[in-house]
Amino acid sequence: MARYLEIEGKTALVTGAGRSIGRAISLRLAREGAQVAVADIDRDGAESVVAEIRSAGGEAVGLQADVTSSSDVDATIGATVEAFGKLDILVANAGIGIVARLIDTDEESWDRLMAVNAKGVFLSCTAAARQMIRQGHGGRIVINASGAGKIAPGKNTPLGAYAASKHAAIGFGKQLGLEVSDHQILVNSICGGIIDTPMWDLIDRETARILDVPEGSVKAGAVDSIPLGRIQQPEDMANVVAFLCSDDAGYITSSAMNVEGGLLPY
Repeated sequence: MARYLEIEGKTALVTGAGRSIGRAISLRLAREGAQVAVADIDRDGAESVVAEIRSAGGEAVGLQADVTSSSDVDATIGATVEAFGKLDILVANAGIGIVARLIDTDEESWDRLMAVNAKGVFLSCTAAARQMIRQGHGGRIVINASGAGKIAPGKNTPLGAYAASKHAAIGFGKQLGLEVSDHQILVNSICGGIIDTPMWDLIDRETARILDVPEGSVKAGAVDSIPLGRIQQPEDMANVVAFLCSDDAGYITSSAMNVEGGLLPY
């Protein structure tokens, strides 16, 4: 059941939408009545989510997109507007993770993380903002930035390069929100915690190898540290995205909102 009737008829573009958090966001916005452009570098993943949306009676189109390419990003926004006539919402969700201590992180890995998690956000959000400015009726941009964009992951959590890329995304979002505020385009980041996704399975596996501890113990310890006492689900992130796209969030911009069960200190 839709909660935010004002989202009905809006057009949303979600990047990295072929699985996990992006899938949950796409399904939730479609349930609210939005027309959803499901974009992912994996076309099959995007089309699978489109099929889910359509089977539930929603409107969606699948697009293959590499967010590190400006031409791909421009083409994706163009295809969204061609399909639905406008762009009201962008969720910059595409992201990757690499598990390694900073002193062991190679240049290629660093460049790849920054290309997807920082440059991809820059390209997607600025292109979407330009489209929204041309349309002249405001819009919403939400960046999936991660709790790692606010604090250092920790001595025994080898996600330093990932954290650096997410810190960049948050700083970018705060500044973009100020720059486009006159156009009533609201830009916010969401900062998740320990989310039950394939990425956290990767973190558990690789961290266990680096620290020479049993596989599964890293994720279990992380979950034990969550004040709310349960692992986060992709839908928990999708719920906050829907809120940020609603009228109830009409006075929130340039914010980095915690969605992490109480883990973050600020």
